[in-house]
Amino acid sequence: MNAVARHRSLVIAASLMLALGLAACAHQPPATSYDPPGFLLALLHGYLIFFSVIGSIFLDIRIYAFPNSGFWYDIGYVIGVLGALFTILLAF
Repeated sequence: MNAVARHRSLVIAASLMLALGLAACAHQPPATSYDPPGFLLALLHGYLIFFSVIGSIFLDIRIYAFPNSGFWYDIGYVIGVLGALFTILLAF
């Protein structure tokens, strides 16, 4: 292993450790919702992700609801995103 490859490996390892260290410090605000969005709203949020991403560039909006109902919201969101991608792929 030459010096350039070793230096590149050290830079990548240090960058990864820094990123993981910063991510470990992240925290969520406390959940204060009485009726958080569930599976069906997650489907809608996931399906509209592309509009949400574009809107989040210009406005202060989130692409993912917080607080949410947890696991079922996550499953619905992923299914919605996959549905949006599948729709786009079928259109072209």
